[in-house]
Amino acid sequence: MFAYIHSREQAVSEKSQLQQVPCSMALKDQQELTGSSECQQDNDMAAVKQEKEEPADKASKMIDTGSSRINSFGSFLPLEFSFDSNDEEKIPIPNSGSTRFSFRKLWAFTGPGFLMSIAYLDPGNIESDLQSGAVAGFKILWVLLLATILGLVLQRLSARLGVVTGMQLAEVCRRQYPKGPRIVLWLMVELAIIGSDMQEVIGSAIAISLLSVGRIPLWGGVLITIVDTFFFLFLDKYGLRKLEALFAFFIAVMAVTFGYEYVTVKPDQLQLLRGMFVPTCEGCGTRQLQQAVGTVGAVIMPHNIYLYSALVRSREVNRANKKEVRQANRYYFIEACLALLLSFLINVFVVSVFAEAFYNQTNQQVHEVCVNNSSPNSDLFPKNNDTLSVDIYKGGVVLGCYFGPAALYIWAIGILAAGQSSTMSGTYTGQFVMEGFLNLKWSRFTRVVFTRTIAITPTLLVAVFQSVDTLTGMNDLLNVLMSLQLPFALIPILTFTSMSSIMHDFTNGLFWKIVGGIIILIICCINIYFVIDYVWSLQKLVFYIVAAIVALAYLFFVSYLLWFCLVVMGVRFLQCGRTFGSKRTIISEDQKETLERTESMCSADMNTIH
Repeated sequence: MFAYIHSREQAVSEKSQLQQVPCSMALKDQQELTGSSECQQDNDMAAVKQEKEEPADKASKMIDTGSSRINSFGSFLPLEFSFDSNDEEKIPIPNSGSTRFSFRKLWAFTGPGFLMSIAYLDPGNIESDLQSGAVAGFKILWVLLLATILGLVLQRLSARLGVVTGMQLAEVCRRQYPKGPRIVLWLMVELAIIGSDMQEVIGSAIAISLLSVGRIPLWGGVLITIVDTFFFLFLDKYGLRKLEALFAFFIAVMAVTFGYEYVTVKPDQLQLLRGMFVPTCEGCGTRQLQQAVGTVGAVIMPHNIYLYSALVRSREVNRANKKEVRQANRYYFIEACLALLLSFLINVFVVSVFAEAFYNQTNQQVHEVCVNNSSPNSDLFPKNNDTLSVDIYKGGVVLGCYFGPAALYIWAIGILAAGQSSTMSGTYTGQFVMEGFLNLKWSRFTRVVFTRTIAITPTLLVAVFQSVDTLTGMNDLLNVLMSLQLPFALIPILTFTSMSSIMHDFTNGLFWKIVGGIIILIICCINIYFVIDYVWSLQKLVFYIVAAIVALAYLFFVSYLLWFCLVVMGVRFLQCGRTFGSKRTIISEDQKETLERTESMCSADMNTIH
C-alpha cells in the first residue's frame, strides 16, 4: 500500500496559500503552468488541507493520476512517497538520533545488496571468467574491474529509485510508459529472466554430474534442479532475514571453494595486479577482444536492475523525512560496494586460476596430463595443437587432471552454490517484474512453475539428445540474449531517476545524467558488437536474414526508449507536441472525494464570473 505524506511545515504553508488565493484569481497562473482550463492548483491545495487533518502516519491507498480522471498535481510542490505493504516483511532500522555512521544501522540495511550481487556470480559469469583466463590470461582483468564499477553505478541508480519512491522499477515503468511499449518491455524482461534461469539450470545440472562422477546424467541433474528450487522456497516462510542469511551462506561457499582453487594454483600476484590496474592488452587479437566484450555482457545483468529496486523496499524508511531517505541511500551504497567487492574477488579467483594454469595450453597437452592421471574424461580434449577451449564442465575436469580429484569436487560445489543461489534470486525477480508491470500478484510457487517450466523444457531436450558440449554451448547464446536485453533496463532506470516529478530533491544532477548516459552508450555499443560478432560467426544465410528482421524491430524500440529518455531529461525540441508522464504522480484515494468536491466549487465559481 502506498502512502502520500507531506511534512507538517509544508502543509501549513500550503494552507495559507489556499486561504489567500481564491479560485478565480488562480486561473491565469494555472493555465500558464499546466495548460488547463480548470483551476486545478487550488484543488491540489484543498486536497492537502484535508489530508493534513488526518494523522501524519496514516497510510492511504494510492491512485495513479496518469490514468485517473483527476490529474492535478502537475505543477504542485515536490511529493514524497512511502511504501507500506501488509504483504511484505519490513526490517526496522535502529534510530540513534545521529547522522554519524553506525555499524548497527549498516547491519540493518545489509542484505539486499548481497542478494543483488548473486547475479554477478551466476554460472554464466563463472564460465565467462574461466574462458577469460584461458584465452587472455591476466590481460583483461581490468575489463572485469571496470564492468563491476559500471554495474555499481547502475545499481546505485536502482537503489535510489526504490528508496525515494517506494516503488520498484517495473512499477514505475507501468505508470509512466504507454500500454504498448510497456507490454513489449515486460516481455523483454521476462525473456531475460528465462534466459538467466536456463543458465542456472545448466550450471546446477553440470555441477551435479561432476559431483556424482557422471553417475547422474545431465538430464537427471536438470530434473533435480526442479525439486531443490521448491525446497528452498519453503525457507521463505521463516522470515526475510533467514532468507538473506541463506544467500550469504551461498556466497561464502563460493568464496571458500573458488578461494581454495586460487590458493592451490598460486597465481603470479605481480601479473595479476598488472592485469587488473593497467588497461592494456599486449598481443591481443580478435579472440581476446571478443572475450573482453563478453565479460561486460556477462557481468551486467538487465533483470538485476529491476530486482534491486524492489529489494531495497524491505527496510522501514520514512520517505516523508529527507534525512532518512538520504541515510538509506548512503547505507545501501556502502552495502552495495561491499557486496560487489566480494563478488569481484570471487570472479578474480576464477580468472586467475585459469590464467595461471591453462593460458596458452593446447588440447594435446591437457589430454596427456589427463591420461597420465587416469581421468575418465580425457576424451573431452582432442589430440591436436589447438588452444584449449574450456567451459564450466571442462573447467572442472581440467582442474581434476592437474590438481587432483579434490579440486574437481570443490569446483563442482562452488558451481552448484552459484546455480542454486541464482535460481532463487531469479524467482524473486520474476515475481517483482510481473507484479510491477502487470499489477498481477502470483505466489512464488506459481511463479517458479511458470518460469522453471519454460527454462527447463529446451534445456532438458538438449541434455537428453545432445552432448555436454552442446549444453554448455547454450551459455554463449544465452549471454547474447542477456546483452540484447540490457537497454531495456539501463535506459528506463536513467530515465526515471532523472524525472523530477518522481525523484524530486533526489533527481539526478547534470553530472549523473551525463555519466549515466555515457555508461549506457558504452555498454550498449559493446553489447551490440558482441551480438553482431556472434551472429556473424554462425555463417548461415538464414540466421543473417532473421537477425536483420529482428534488428530492425529491436532498434526501433530502443530508439523509442532513448527518445522518451531525452525528452524527460530536457531535450524539448524532440517532444514533437506530445505530452509525457513526467507530470504523473500518485495521490491518495482518500483525497479523491475532496478533489472532486473542490473541482465542482471551482467550476461554479467560474460560471459565476462568466
